[in-house]
Amino acid sequence: MKYSFKNDYSEWAHENILNALLRTNLEQHEWYGYDKYSIKAKEAIKNKIWNKNSDIYFVSGWTQANLISISSVLKHHEAVIAVKTSHISLREAWAIQATGHMIINVEDDKWKLTVDKIQESLDIITMPDHMVRPKLVFISNSTEIWSIYSKKELEDISFFCKKNNLYLYLDGARLGSALMSPYNDLSLEDISNLVDMFYIWWTKNWALLWEAIVINNHKLKEDFRFHLKQKWALLAKWRLLGIQFYELFKDNLFFELAEHINAMAIKLAKGMEEKWYKFMLKPESNQIFPIIPNENIEILKEKFDFYIWEKHDENNSVIRLVTSWATKEDSVDEFLSYL
Repeated sequence: MKYSFKNDYSEWAHENILNALLRTNLEQHEWYGYDKYSIKAKEAIKNKIWNKNSDIYFVSGWTQANLISISSVLKHHEAVIAVKTSHISLREAWAIQATGHMIINVEDDKWKLTVDKIQESLDIITMPDHMVRPKLVFISNSTEIWSIYSKKELEDISFFCKKNNLYLYLDGARLGSALMSPYNDLSLEDISNLVDMFYIWWTKNWALLWEAIVINNHKLKEDFRFHLKQKWALLAKWRLLGIQFYELFKDNLFFELAEHINAMAIKLAKGMEEKWYKFMLKPESNQIFPIIPNENIEILKEKFDFYIWEKHDENNSVIRLVTSWATKEDSVDEFLSYL
């Protein structure tokens, strides 16, 4: 059987989560998020972000998190600013547009958004009463190619948004890996202080599924449960979500597993560098983009699964290799040896 480096959610879930679900299976609890595990999970997350005033909600996946969060914030005539390579622009089947909101796509800098690009989006609105109003700025950390935002970059964007009466929303589908990157200088507390709303990824790492939406801006909290209900996210057995989050945030398991994810990617990248392979961009988290001769790619595909990202030149292509919480050193060693 081939070993897959295609994504970071091929494996099922960490054993702590599976054991906790089995252990609590016959317990009776309140419904719709009022069970003790969901309450304890929310408190554990608040302790990690150092913000007792945040509201926290659990949903089933990252597209649902983006759709519910963004549509809850915007009025019908308001739009989102995002880079054209963002997940909501390319890989969510126009979920945001389907709620009646336009995405103003701008060019990116290593798939990241900058203050200058946000300003450009505001400058194109020359007839305010006749055009959509940009209201929410969307960023991802890490990005689609796993580049990460620095604290300075996020502070600049946050300051600009506040100055221009814009909401700042952070897609955290890969947040654990971004936070534990050796190049990162952001903390969960920083993010909670700088953005109006964000979510913390689980599906891509060690949980069965689910994401945690964190609302920091008091103005955005009112009636959020109605948005969950309307979009099929207010679950009767919400403790299925709460138990998973509590297991990962009651101690440092979330961060330890994210650190392992990055360690495996770094080992993979260093091993390839020693074999004189180059990369499309500097590896910063758990996804790397080496440039491989096409003939070597065909041989590697005999034993491993991965994505061919793009053509580099006539003889070489960029592939994407992704490590997960369950990636073992033996699997990395095997890939390097075969390469």
